[in-house]
Amino acid sequence: MATSDAASINPKSRVKSPVDLFLMTNTFETGGSERQFSVLAQNLQPEQFHLHIGCIRRSGPFADLFGPVPEFRLGGSLFGWKSLLTRLRLRRHLASNDIQIAHAFDFYTNLTLVPAARLARVPVVIGSHRQIGDLLTPRQFRAQAAVFRWCDAVICNSHAAAETLAETGISREKLFVVGNALPAEVFAKVSPVLPPKPGVLRVGMVARMNAGYKNHSGFLRIAARVRQQVPTTEFLLAGDGPLRQDLEREARDLGLGNAVIFLGDRRDITAVHAAMDVAVLTSDSESLSNVILEAMAAGLPVVAYQGGGNPELIDEQRGALIAAGDENSFADAVVRLLTQAQLREHMGRNARQFVEQNFALEQVRDRYQELYTTLLEKKLRRLSKA
Repeated sequence: MATSDAASINPKSRVKSPVDLFLMTNTFETGGSERQFSVLAQNLQPEQFHLHIGCIRRSGPFADLFGPVPEFRLGGSLFGWKSLLTRLRLRRHLASNDIQIAHAFDFYTNLTLVPAARLARVPVVIGSHRQIGDLLTPRQFRAQAAVFRWCDAVICNSHAAAETLAETGISREKLFVVGNALPAEVFAKVSPVLPPKPGVLRVGMVARMNAGYKNHSGFLRIAARVRQQVPTTEFLLAGDGPLRQDLEREARDLGLGNAVIFLGDRRDITAVHAAMDVAVLTSDSESLSNVILEAMAAGLPVVAYQGGGNPELIDEQRGALIAAGDENSFADAVVRLLTQAQLREHMGRNARQFVEQNFALEQVRDRYQELYTTLLEKKLRRLSKA
């Protein structure tokens, strides 16, 4: 149930077509949330929505997709006076554009846009929750939970993420699950980033090397175990960051030598997946992993730990889920797929079919559009009776 009342809504609000919708992202970097923001923003149907975009920092490669985008920079601290002034400036921007729906897409925009939208008396205010695990400090988590209580809805990208909010006391009535969208290009057949080698199979992972929770070190330890049983296996790591030199040293210390290929930061993830035979993700917890979804779209079986939203994607017909921290079982599952070609191909086909049926761009976009429209109609109908 929404938390705002008629007194908090602009009395001039009315259903318009197209609806003025404001989407806000922290940055335009290549992370999962930023990619999902960009995919949605580019594909909303203009006859239904007049799209306005804002950001905290206009940085990252996806920024070029949108032209000029207003920045609402925070002043060092989310809770400082400079950030308060930013929220007031954002409030004026929302009011001057007669925004009817404001949707914050990540943690930083939740704490920036939601208060500003309430001050601007925007009819429908939506937050987002895409994280599981200890990625926020206790203070940050409490602050986000507080602003979620001001939202008409909070969109989560997995049932696991929604459950973490429900456990904090957020009303289940305002929690909606909309999965990540896969654009058509991730399903395309492309040339692999590396040519195939006779007698060599490849296991790979895509993850930025700036976060320990992605557990690249675990990937390397598992790779060493796999090589003991399937010595010709090569391992691909796509991604870059400050941890790379340490990881290269770890690979040498484990005796992996040239068996691990560091591909660096890649934009052609479909070509990276085309070079793999098995995809893995060794992170401790994910809400709904774009990496897993894109690997499945490429027709790859996936091995991952069973925390977070991973069980919503992977089952025994599409890959393997491993108990957290069990690197021996993880390696055994990878070896099983490497040594059983028919099983590997069967699981890969199932994986691709599953994501085609549940996460194709048009389906996910339509879910967002239907939710936006339903929330606005419901709110304005309620206000008309007040």
